[in-house]
Amino acid sequence: MKTVVIFYRKKTSSESVNSSSIMAGFSMAEPICLIENGKDGKLCVQPKALQILEQIGQRVVVVAVVGFYRTGKSYLMNQLAGKRNGFALGATIQSKTKGIWMWCVPHPVKKDHTLVLLDTEGLGDVEKGDQKNDTWIFSLAVLLSSMLVYNSMGTIDNDALQRLHYVTELTEHIKVKSQQDEYEDESTEFLRVFPSFVWSVRDFTLTLEHDGKPITADEYLNNALKLKPGHSKAVQMYNMPRSCLRNYFPTRKCFVFDRPARTEKMRILDTLSDADLDPSFVKQVREFCCHVFSTAESKTLKGGVHVTGTLLGNLAKIYVDAICSNQIPCLENAVLSLAQIQNAKAVVQAIDHYNAQMAERVAYPTESQEELSQIHHVVEKEALKILIDCSFKDDDQKYQQKFLLSLDEMYAGILRKNIEESKKACESIIKHVFQPLEDQLGSGRYVSRGGYKAFCADMQRFINRYRSTPGKGVQAEEALKKYLDGKKAFQDSILTADQSLTEAERQIQAELAKAQALEQQHRTETEMNNMYEKLLKDQEQSYNEFTQQLMQKMEEDGQNAAKEYDRVLAAKLKVDALTLNATRP
Repeated sequence: MKTVVIFYRKKTSSESVNSSSIMAGFSMAEPICLIENGKDGKLCVQPKALQILEQIGQRVVVVAVVGFYRTGKSYLMNQLAGKRNGFALGATIQSKTKGIWMWCVPHPVKKDHTLVLLDTEGLGDVEKGDQKNDTWIFSLAVLLSSMLVYNSMGTIDNDALQRLHYVTELTEHIKVKSQQDEYEDESTEFLRVFPSFVWSVRDFTLTLEHDGKPITADEYLNNALKLKPGHSKAVQMYNMPRSCLRNYFPTRKCFVFDRPARTEKMRILDTLSDADLDPSFVKQVREFCCHVFSTAESKTLKGGVHVTGTLLGNLAKIYVDAICSNQIPCLENAVLSLAQIQNAKAVVQAIDHYNAQMAERVAYPTESQEELSQIHHVVEKEALKILIDCSFKDDDQKYQQKFLLSLDEMYAGILRKNIEESKKACESIIKHVFQPLEDQLGSGRYVSRGGYKAFCADMQRFINRYRSTPGKGVQAEEALKKYLDGKKAFQDSILTADQSLTEAERQIQAELAKAQALEQQHRTETEMNNMYEKLLKDQEQSYNEFTQQLMQKMEEDGQNAAKEYDRVLAAKLKVDALTLNATRP
């Protein structure tokens, strides 16, 4: 079991002590291009699409459709978006979709999720004629999606499976780890990150029967994926796409669709209502949409890390940059790069939240250190949650420490400001409250017989008035001590000049003045000690809060990893069982 050490810097006694809220639901009026496929075949992530994804802090369910051009992929995606049109439909032999287009809509079933629909450029476009480019488009759809819909026409026969050679080439265009053990079973790693698979067969005209018995569409697909026994080259060629589909996509589903309408109406399919379409086709499309909405999971990375819109945009850019650099996209490297980008953003988001909320909630000077500490703890807890929730794979706690050090500095700055504002407030209150005393001193009223007694009575009355005045802050007694110290010379001279006092009475008054000064000193020290004790408690509470949130996140990560392990293990056992059954005579 891996040991995780939690670091938190506690200060010694000698040390001074935009809201980033995640956007909720997001909806686009129409699709835009996410990854452009230039005429030179160079892929490029579009900045406008990244800006849109950056605004989506929710988890995303990513459904990508792939398939040969002119097979009706875009129609299905429009249906998933709940729209009659959006993704371009073509009525000619030319492919309409170029690159990968994106449409983000609120998920109709999963609360607090955004449904991201990716419509990909048709494979095998005769005008493009670049098979390698097709393979990259297919690979990106696999890497970015949590459900992959493969759309084809007619039937699932050997020809259809052989045309799906892109599946067999995935291992050549996607690396799981930067350094792969030659004896390691890579298919298990692919199971962790590859999406679920749906085969959509359009214009299906066959009867779903096998050996004279009715079968489901899923059974139809599984029968088509059965392996042939033997080791000849022909058998290996036959089994290759089937084995890859079984090994890489253990969660498979098949839908067959009748032809939606007569040929002349197919040209205007995006303008037709359900009443204009074949009822069987309408029913099949609804069943397809229900399946996608209910079973497509949120996109995750290895370890069960849930992907948000922001992460998806960064992920797309990392993969495309690798392809454009003539490198093979590596899942492990992508996650590490993504973690660095996201963790740095998480620190900024948490810091921005803390600064914005403290500026909004703190009214300087606070009446007490307790008041400031309470606000600090509430906002700190919120900021820590943003940091913990928005970061991942911070194994060495580099970014957590960066935030905690920044938090120390920010809070220390707030403390200094609170003290300075308190000093200013106290000076202003003192000037106002003690002004009558200053006037009497200036007029010489107290330099007379009985003047010292009058001076002491007025001084105590103004002190009481000062202490009862609100808005002084944390330096109330310190500021008062400073003022009283400044009046000590006047007090001594008034005491000396008061001829109504005997020498013994003057001695008593002098001792009483010393006692009062000591009491004020004690009040000042108590005020300061209370503040420092509260700051020490602040540090302890901050440490406990950080530890609690981090441990909770580690527990959740462990649960996600365990779920992923169980899912992969179950999928692997399913694949092995199907392989064993398929090879039996």
